[in-house]
Amino acid sequence: MAKNLVDLLWRDDPAAAAGGRRGPRARRSTAEVVSRAIELADHGGLDTVTIRALAQSLELPPMSIYTHVNSRADLLVLMLDEMHSRMGVRPVEGTGWAARVRAVAEDNLDMLRGHPWVLDIGDQRAALGPGTIAKYDRELHAFDDTGLADVERDAALSFLLDFVRAAAMRMRESAEKEQFGAFWAEAGPRLATYLGDSFPLAQSVGQAAGEALGAPYDAAVAWEFGLTRAIDGLRAIIGAGPGS
Repeated sequence: MAKNLVDLLWRDDPAAAAGGRRGPRARRSTAEVVSRAIELADHGGLDTVTIRALAQSLELPPMSIYTHVNSRADLLVLMLDEMHSRMGVRPVEGTGWAARVRAVAEDNLDMLRGHPWVLDIGDQRAALGPGTIAKYDRELHAFDDTGLADVERDAALSFLLDFVRAAAMRMRESAEKEQFGAFWAEAGPRLATYLGDSFPLAQSVGQAAGEALGAPYDAAVAWEFGLTRAIDGLRAIIGAGPGS
């Protein structure tokens, strides 16, 4: 029998437990199945998380996984919601809104860098899960005492998280920058023979940035610059005050 995804997400809620269960007890719990799927993703990326691979890892027949989840797509939703429930949270009591917003951004970046496969899940159904709802509620409080209306508060949080997600994706892509350094030592002079006096601004800025960063792109510098500008942008609609 197909399981309702909302019921799966809220399987540990007292309201779900009140319904009781029928049939023999499963060898593995749904929580174990989800946790093992997360382990697989952490080790080899999201492509390694298949029903067959998960079953083999748990020493179960593949069809037994479907006693816990309806499909791989539903499994990914459960994994994402679980990651949201596990997120580390920086203490922000007694701080202003700008510091709280920065903490939210840094908490999310930590999660995405520690578990980059999360970037590959875009299923909005995760918004119905307990971990995701708790995360959403907690992060909305970053904008307490800012005067933002409800819709503005939601939009401000979405703006911030979109920036974090984009930055995390760029950081994942730039993980190979150490390899680029060796490549550039050989390719740079060769490229210069083609450019000559063309694109002088690109060459001067690129050279200055490259010398300062030691690479064509520095994720840490881009992150700090972007986050500061994002907070400045929010300040424009929130205004300066004690919490800024």
